[in-house]
Amino acid sequence: MIVVCGEALVDFTPTRCGEGQAYLPHPGGSPYNVAVALGRLDAPVAFLGRISRDSFGRVLRQHLAASRVDLRYLLEGPEPTTLAFVHMAEGTEPKFAFYGEGTADRQVHAEDLPASFPEDVTALHCGSLSLVLEPIATALDGLMRRERGKRLISLDPNVRPALIRDREAYRRRLEGWIGCADLVKLSRADLSWLYPGDPIDRAADRWRRTGAAVVVVTLGENGAEGFGRAGAVRVPGIAVRVVDTIGAGDAFTAGLLAWLSRRSRLTRGDIERLSVGELTSALDYANRVAALTTTRAGAEPPYRDEVEPSETH
Repeated sequence: MIVVCGEALVDFTPTRCGEGQAYLPHPGGSPYNVAVALGRLDAPVAFLGRISRDSFGRVLRQHLAASRVDLRYLLEGPEPTTLAFVHMAEGTEPKFAFYGEGTADRQVHAEDLPASFPEDVTALHCGSLSLVLEPIATALDGLMRRERGKRLISLDPNVRPALIRDREAYRRRLEGWIGCADLVKLSRADLSWLYPGDPIDRAADRWRRTGAAVVVVTLGENGAEGFGRAGAVRVPGIAVRVVDTIGAGDAFTAGLLAWLSRRSRLTRGDIERLSVGELTSALDYANRVAALTTTRAGAEPPYRDEVEPSETH
């Protein structure tokens, strides 16, 4: 089982309403989206996070359950749900305005986390706002350090510059997490903000020397690059009719983890031994999952039979 840790919130995405603009609510939050996508891809997954008992929180819980996500590690609280308003412009990454002061998903403390995980938990995935906002950031920092070497650690920083006050401090802390991680995925936009002007291969090499076994960088419509012990690979993008790109990076992460899970490759040794051909296949599968997600509004990842329509499960 993969345990995905982090925030759960509601994204409000723009839509036309007569002569004006309205916003439609969609379940969201990067780790939450990863968990939903993994469940829909038939990968055993649980979500570790805290949601509100308000009406949005009930929607978040129901959406997890409907997507076959295990709720054993789900926490609840009386605080309101974090809200994010999405602003989109053609040719650019979506921009988010977050309303999350005193909300439920950030109120996770070290004592709220499981004291240990059963043997069937083979991987943990962490990332995004939950590595910036306190107290959950410190709680997950401790969790990754505690579980390092016991199970695969997957990390997606999913950088949100509007919430980061000190770039250098954040970068130092992130590099500490990379020292705990086995699999690191980030976007070209993340990389450009973290290390302006650095080529992708230089940054990937730095992160692999810091501790990651495999580093993957998504390139939007241009596909993705992967860097592992066997070498570097690049896979092209997939042409689709894009509705919006919300949740595409999260769907990619889920596709990558699902590919590894399906082949029982969720250990550090396993991903270190990935051949160039295997890493290419993993990225191609993740690309397909992400591409399908962009064909619908909001973070709505596909089910396995949509990604693998010709295969029998």
